[in-house]
Amino acid sequence: MLKLGLNIDHVATLREARYRGREWGEPDPVAAALVGEMAGAHGITVHLREDRRHMLDRDVWKLREAIKTRLNLEMANAPEIIGIALKLKPDVVCLVPERRQEVTTEGGLDVAGHWKELAETREKMNDSGIEVSLFIAPDAAQIEASARVGAQFIELHTGAFAEHFAQERERDREIERLVTGARQAHSLGLKVNAGHGLNYQNTPQIHRVPHLNELNTGHSIISRAVSVGLPVAVKEMLSLMENYPG
Repeated sequence: MLKLGLNIDHVATLREARYRGREWGEPDPVAAALVGEMAGAHGITVHLREDRRHMLDRDVWKLREAIKTRLNLEMANAPEIIGIALKLKPDVVCLVPERRQEVTTEGGLDVAGHWKELAETREKMNDSGIEVSLFIAPDAAQIEASARVGAQFIELHTGAFAEHFAQERERDREIERLVTGARQAHSLGLKVNAGHGLNYQNTPQIHRVPHLNELNTGHSIISRAVSVGLPVAVKEMLSLMENYPG
């Protein structure tokens, strides 16, 4: 079964647009996470950025206490955030690149160029009972390096696929890259997730990619929720993920 990791970062983005710097505000990402769980999401994903642009420390601690499914903490390989993760003990951390000027995470980690540092963090997390995922492009060298790091998961960056979805030739090329990457990762013993830019139009095409465990998506679901409500938006996405051939 293909699982849904509901990313609730942009619930916090909306709150911070009006209530930044306050100890309260709406909408509440923790409440959204609980609604998402009740609607069928298999896990909750959040990105605690170094600049705290959306999710705040208090949010992730409340989430750790409140949710019943898996907590996936996206994070930079930065000392402060590593320290928080080791105390928070999410079920899994997904190490991602982080640049202050970007609106959302663009591009994957350069695991091949930084595998030793990433391996050190992976070891710390695993020693604390936390699984590790690496957010990477579907590139052979990066996948091989992810296995060398000892990560349990990779998350294939689907941004290029999403960006080229309207151009059939380019879309099919990006799907083939994802297919090849998923097969390579599976052969190396890595579990495979995917995410970035997935929405209600392009998600069915992801069924062509084998060995997927989970899709992490948020912006499209939160946007859809403005019109139909979060429970309906989550259930609609889940319906698009049904009958995944694996």
